[in-house]
Amino acid sequence: MSAIPGDVDADRQPPMTVPLRHFLVASAFLPLGAVAGLAAVADFRLGLLSLAHAHLLLVGWVCLTIAGAMTQFVPVWSGVDLHSNRLAALQLPLIAGGLVGFAAGLLAGRLALLPAFGAAMLLGFWVFVYNIGRTLARARPFDTTERHFALALGFFLLATLLGLLLAVGFARPSMLPAPRPAVVGAHATLAVFGAVLTTVLGALYQLGTMFTQTELHGIDVPLGRFEEFGYPAGVLLLAGGRLAESATVARAGGVLVALALVAFAVVLARRLWETQVERTPMLSRYAVVAVTTALWAALALPAWLADPLTRPALLGRPGVSHLLLLGVVGFVVLGTVYHVVPFVVWVHRYSDRLGYEPVPMVDDLYNDRLAATDFWCFLAGTALLVADGLLGLPWLVPAVGGVAVLAGTLLFVVNVAGVVREHAPQSLLAVLLGTWAAVESDGASASPDRD
Repeated sequence: MSAIPGDVDADRQPPMTVPLRHFLVASAFLPLGAVAGLAAVADFRLGLLSLAHAHLLLVGWVCLTIAGAMTQFVPVWSGVDLHSNRLAALQLPLIAGGLVGFAAGLLAGRLALLPAFGAAMLLGFWVFVYNIGRTLARARPFDTTERHFALALGFFLLATLLGLLLAVGFARPSMLPAPRPAVVGAHATLAVFGAVLTTVLGALYQLGTMFTQTELHGIDVPLGRFEEFGYPAGVLLLAGGRLAESATVARAGGVLVALALVAFAVVLARRLWETQVERTPMLSRYAVVAVTTALWAALALPAWLADPLTRPALLGRPGVSHLLLLGVVGFVVLGTVYHVVPFVVWVHRYSDRLGYEPVPMVDDLYNDRLAATDFWCFLAGTALLVADGLLGLPWLVPAVGGVAVLAGTLLFVVNVAGVVREHAPQSLLAVLLGTWAAVESDGASASPDRD
C-alpha cells in the first residue's frame, strides 16, 4: 500500500507521543500476560492467577491498545480535533498504574487493595470515554465506524462500573447488585463482547475496506445492517440475562451475538477475497480473524442455546476461550498495531519529505521476517491451545502452545519497538517518558486543549 490512504486527514491526529506511548506500554503487558498464562498452564499456585492473567491481557494489552488507537484515529477518521491532549496523556498512567497494582494484589492475595487500584483503572477509562466521546460529538452524522465506537464507549462505562463493584465485593459482598457469579458474567460480557469486540467491529469496517481498497456491496450491506443492530442488542440481552440470572433472555442475546459475528465474518472475508492489494502483516492477521470469528460463533451458538449462564460457557463453548481471545481479538490487535505504529511514525518522520527526497513506505518500517515469524508462532500456539481446549490433550501440548504464543508476542514487541527506535523523531525512552509539557509542544499537528 502507499504511505497514507488518501481519504484520511492526518493533520487532525494528536501528538505522536500520545498514541505511541499507549501502544508501547500495551505491548509490554502482552508478554506479561503470556507469562501468566504459561504459569496457569503449569498449575502455579499464586493467588488469583487466572484473574491476573485475564486482566493483564484484556486490560493491559487489548484495552490500552484500543485507547491509543481511538485517540489516534478518531480525529483522523472523523476529521475533528481531539478534545484534549492532556486528558489523553492522563488516561494511560491511571489505567496502567491501576492495573499493575490490581494484578499485584490478585497475585499476592491482597484483596483489600483491589478497590483502590480498581478505582484508578475506572477513572482512567472514564477519562478516555469522556475525551473520545467529546471528540466524536463533533463528528455528526456518524458513519458505521463512529456508531460502533460510540456504543463501545457506553459499554466501557458499564463494564468498568461492574468491575469496580466486583473489586469492592471481595470485602463487602453486600455492595453487589446480584450474586457474584451473575455480576461476573455481566461484567465479562460487557467488557469482552461489548467494549472490546464492538470497537473491533467498528474499526474493521473502516480498516477492512480502506486497506483492501474495496467497498461494501451486494450481500455485505444487509449483513452489515444486521450486525450493526443485532450485535449491540445481543450484548445487552446477554449481559442483562446473566445479571438477572434469566437463561431465556441470555439465550436470546447469545443467539444474536453469534449470528451477528458470523455475518461480520462473511463481510470481512469478502473484503479480503476481493482485494487487489499486496499482502501485509495487517491483512494476513485479518484473514485469520475472519476464519476464527466464524468458527468461534459456530461453536458458541449451541453452547449458549444449551445454557448461557454457566461459568464454563462465559465466552462461548467451554474450553475454547483462546479461540476468541487470541484467534479473534489477539490477531485484530496484532494486525492493527502493525499498521498504526508505523503509520504514526511515518507521518511525523517522513511525510514532510515526500516529493523532495526518497522516503520509505509505511510497510518498510518494520522487519518483514520478524513479522512473518511472530505470525506463525502466534497462530501455531493459538491452534494448540484451542485443540487442547476441545480435545483435552496431554499437558505438553498446551505448554508448547503457550511457549509459542509467548515467543510470537516477544517477536512482535521487538519489531514494533524497533520501528519507534529506528524511525521515530524522538528516542524510545523519550516517547515512553514524555511529560505533559512535551505533549503540549510535540510536533506541529498538536491541537489546542479545550479544557
